[in-house]
Amino acid sequence: MLIPSLHKTLNELEMLLNQLSTDDYISPCKGLSNSTIGEHTRHIIEMFQCLENQYESGIVNYDKRNRDYRIQTDTNFALRCLNDIKNQLDKENIKLVLQQIVDGEELRIDSNYFRELLYNLEHCIHHQALIKVAVLQLEHLQIDADFGVARSTIEYRKQCAQ
Repeated sequence: MLIPSLHKTLNELEMLLNQLSTDDYISPCKGLSNSTIGEHTRHIIEMFQCLENQYESGIVNYDKRNRDYRIQTDTNFALRCLNDIKNQLDKENIKLVLQQIVDGEELRIDSNYFRELLYNLEHCIHHQALIKVAVLQLEHLQIDADFGVARSTIEYRKQCAQ
C-alpha cells in the first residue's frame, strides 16, 4: 500500500509540474518567504534521492544531499528525477540507521526502509501543501483539491461527508 501511495503523491506533483511555465516554477512567492515552487520541488526530490543513494550503506543522513540546483530551475529535469524516484522505490525493507547532527550532537536512530519511505511521503505532502500556497496565486493552473493534504485528513473528510 505504501508504494502506490508514494506513486499517487509523486504523480500529483508531476501533473502540476507539467502545467508550469519556467517563470511559474522559478518565481519567488511572497507567501512562502520568497521561496519558489522549484525550491520546494528540489527539496522533495533530494530527500528521496538521499534515501536511494544511501540505502546500500545502511546509514541515511538527509543533511548529505546533493543540492542540484537544476532541479529547482528546470521542470523537465525535475520530471526526469521524479520518474527515476518512482522506478527505484520498490526495495526490500532493510534496517537503516538515521544519522543527523542536531545542535552539535550526532544522533543515530534505528529505522528501516519502509519507515523512511513513509517519512518521505509525509514530508512530500507537507511541501506540496506549501507549493499549493504559491499555486493558488497562479489563476491559470488547475490543481486537485487534495494536493498537499495528508491522507489521514482526506479519510477524515470522507467520513464526515457520509
